[in-house]
Amino acid sequence: MSGNASISAKWGWFLLLGIVSILAGMFAIAHPLMVTLAGVIFIGASLLVGGVVQVIQSFMMKEWQGFAFGMLGGLLSVIGGVLIMQQPAAGSVIITLFLLAALVIGGILRIVIALRHRDLPLWWVLACGGVVSVVVGVALYASMPWSSLWILGTLIGVELIVQGLGWSGFAFDLRKRNSAPA
Repeated sequence: MSGNASISAKWGWFLLLGIVSILAGMFAIAHPLMVTLAGVIFIGASLLVGGVVQVIQSFMMKEWQGFAFGMLGGLLSVIGGVLIMQQPAAGSVIITLFLLAALVIGGILRIVIALRHRDLPLWWVLACGGVVSVVVGVALYASMPWSSLWILGTLIGVELIVQGLGWSGFAFDLRKRNSAPA
């Protein structure tokens, strides 16, 4: 319990984290194009670094049966990373297409799962969530390529705001616990 008490006493740091996350999320939503392009460039840089490490690792393990595949995978990551960083707008289209595919496929799978479990009272909630995912995916696809310029930045902003609200709530709960008599 002493570990919880020491964390409860530092509730303000969690609140600060929450506030900073909310502010960063608001910035991202206010500037979705900038955040989208920065996010895409970060993804490209991550691919580049990961690819370089994989190529180096492949050379370190030349006797390994997977050498050629490791090398090929690393080179493809390097090429993909460089291309995405050189053309972040085009990269955002490709990344958005993957996101849309995940939304549609995930939504369809949730609908199928829900329909297979109609014996459960709240099966329809899962089905509705699946329908929403499919509709959002199709609507964003219909507005391509423009949606690819704002959707990633907006989603990053929403995620930051939700994180910030979560950390803020956590901080206030810790504050209550810290001020409660022992």
